[in-house]
Amino acid sequence: MIIVGLTGGIGSGKTTVSKHFEKLNIPVYIADIEAKNLMNTSKVIKRKLIQLFGEKAYVDDKLNRSFIADIIFNDKDSLQKMNAIIHPRVARHFEKWVLKQKSPYVIKEVAILFENGGDKACDYIIAVTAPKDLRIERLLKRDNTTRNKVESIMNNQWSDAEKVKHSHYVIENIHIESIENQVVKIHEDLLKRT
Repeated sequence: MIIVGLTGGIGSGKTTVSKHFEKLNIPVYIADIEAKNLMNTSKVIKRKLIQLFGEKAYVDDKLNRSFIADIIFNDKDSLQKMNAIIHPRVARHFEKWVLKQKSPYVIKEVAILFENGGDKACDYIIAVTAPKDLRIERLLKRDNTTRNKVESIMNNQWSDAEKVKHSHYVIENIHIESIENQVVKIHEDLLKRT
């Protein structure tokens, strides 16, 4: 089975692109969602995150996301330690998920695909790009956040230019109407490669 990594900076529109692949009956594994699920369900991850961040890491047995976000986006060392706990378990979860799929290829959506070395486990990579100001505007509308928080997250991710340089395909998400055509072209090309 062909593994296609789908990546892009925060606010680039990865979820919108993923939905278009799902319409084409291509299974999509969204690593962020699965990581959040594992952080709330895995006893091992819970124990390790409490060791790393203290008892405030969980409130009512649920991950205290805002508490952890405040720490990791100001402290790269803590971010790396947290990623070292979570990413290997998400990778194993993904491997089990792939075995259950019956399509010619699958999409693995990961915001920090290159940053965590996940690109090495992909046959092809799609980068979703959008201008920084547009991404910030989308995030301010979508999330209850500040410009500073958004820029802090962006500073922990590779630039679009860097991602494009290492990708096989690029989807420019400036006009939402053009995404479907871009996805269909990539889909048809990937089917030829299976």
